[in-house]
Amino acid sequence: MGFLKAKGAVYKPVYEVDLGPDSDEVYLRANVKAPRMAGLLIKVFAWFLELPIFGGILMYFFQINDTILQLVSFVDLQEPPLFVPLRPHQGIQEKEVKYLEHDMPPPERVQQALNCIESPENVPKTQKLGFQRWTIPEFFKAYTSGDSTPLMVAERFVAAVRESSSPSLNMSFFINFCVEDILKQATESTLRYKRGAPISVLDGVLVAVKDEIDCMPYPTTGGTKWLHKVRQCKDDACCVKRLRLCGAILVGKTNMHELGAGVSGINPHYGPARNPYNRNMITGGSSSGSAAVVAAGLCPVALGVDGGGSVRLPAALCGVVGLKPTFSRVPHEGVLPLNYTVGMVGILAASVEDALIVYAATSGDLTSDQNGVTAVPDQPKLPLPLLKSADYTSYDIKMARYGKWFDDCSDDIKICCSNAVTKLSDKYGWKIVDVTIPELEVMRLAHYVTIGSECSSSMSRYSQNLSRAEMGWDVRFGLSAYGSFDSQEYLNAQRIRNRQLQFHEKIFSMADIIVTPTVGVTAYDIKDDATRTGELDYINGAALVRYQVAGNFLGLPALTVPVGYDQSSLPIGLQFIGKPWSESLLIHVAYAMQALCLSEQKKSEIFYDMLCKD
Repeated sequence: MGFLKAKGAVYKPVYEVDLGPDSDEVYLRANVKAPRMAGLLIKVFAWFLELPIFGGILMYFFQINDTILQLVSFVDLQEPPLFVPLRPHQGIQEKEVKYLEHDMPPPERVQQALNCIESPENVPKTQKLGFQRWTIPEFFKAYTSGDSTPLMVAERFVAAVRESSSPSLNMSFFINFCVEDILKQATESTLRYKRGAPISVLDGVLVAVKDEIDCMPYPTTGGTKWLHKVRQCKDDACCVKRLRLCGAILVGKTNMHELGAGVSGINPHYGPARNPYNRNMITGGSSSGSAAVVAAGLCPVALGVDGGGSVRLPAALCGVVGLKPTFSRVPHEGVLPLNYTVGMVGILAASVEDALIVYAATSGDLTSDQNGVTAVPDQPKLPLPLLKSADYTSYDIKMARYGKWFDDCSDDIKICCSNAVTKLSDKYGWKIVDVTIPELEVMRLAHYVTIGSECSSSMSRYSQNLSRAEMGWDVRFGLSAYGSFDSQEYLNAQRIRNRQLQFHEKIFSMADIIVTPTVGVTAYDIKDDATRTGELDYINGAALVRYQVAGNFLGLPALTVPVGYDQSSLPIGLQFIGKPWSESLLIHVAYAMQALCLSEQKKSEIFYDMLCKD
């Protein structure tokens, strides 16, 4: 296509770019013009893209329309490529934290995390005004007091999943779950409590696992109908092993967007995971089922994988907490290699405290696991935030906000998130620092090139002899697009990664965290034609990932916490993005935000009470 070569942008050196509030840098909104496609239309379009010659021409003009060629493919920039977003720890002593050694066993880490939080009976009643899901410490208290047992909870869980899968609800939370295995784990946990010897506070707690993470005895499908046939699951992923060592009950593999190649959570093979706040709405993806089971009360926590907001995005749409740690903080061993440099195991939880407990259990390098996987060099000790003793009025937190970006969302989200930030500022005296973060749309497109190229490369070894008829039509389109990127585009994307990391390092020299809405739109409706073919909705898709990309592309930790609802009572989340390795600060900030929003939380329409208390 050299004769049609688009004119690429010329980027000035990083040191010449003004990041202040009065910068003349232009905020470029996503230039998405593609119509929504599903049903027959997406079939025809995907079929044309798969044609050897015509498909390449069509994809070229698609990329021109999406400005990838102008902003990524043919650009002129000085920065060298940065292939892996792994940054050294800056050695900053964090406030009110407890540091854990690398070789501390997961149950001991969990106990240390429990020591950092308030026990349920110590939480002031004035903070219990709104709806609250049962948390890990509350399950532990019920088990130790004899009010309930892991087996009783597991039996309620099985009945609830069956009810949610009935034709009248068809929530499609799980791809796979084994009643016999669940009850076996629950029986063993119940016996430990009867002996007075639970392993940890996680003993007997139900944890769901995204079907992108290996967890015995289940196959790992990645949301497909074929991947488990060519890639067998032979062992638990590292993060699953650590939870199992703590006594957690692994209850099955949750639904997800096929191959993680979309953000709606609509899967034509296993059904769309439906939003517990309104079953006609999407959950978001790709960790769709994991967000939904937490929102519906089936599990206090679930594991997901976040390659392009795939934990935080559905967490926000389903009204739960979503934590995406720093790149490499949680070992990736045993996770489908869909994206090498942007994906991270993340946590979806009923509360910030629950996210902290599971974060403590799963984090840390692999040196103590003896599984032959090379450990991340110089990973800092694991700091846990001392939530129960924190005095947030003494913190002097600076929150960076880029106004044009922050406001690029629906009116309901803008008002709700602005009010939440104002609450933090008024209550604790934290400062709002106005900044400019340049070239955000460029970063979104560079991330798309990166995640697409890595997914295409990874899946090629499994899909060589695969009939495309086994894939959803939206994924067929996605893989055609992913396979169209060449080495120059991938290298330019990594140069943009380096450039953006330098911008963000400058921002973090002015502020402690970056604050944004989590998504640009709340959950939208699931249309009938999409349930059979999947769908392409790039306008809503761009809005959903608008605030997600830095966490993945730059390897930064990020956390979303629910802060309110739109006019249709659909959840809204606020996101905090931090420096590398600053999870403890993010958890402190999110905990402070959560405390201000407890009275406003609403119960989802689809909800199951696993402890059966009034």
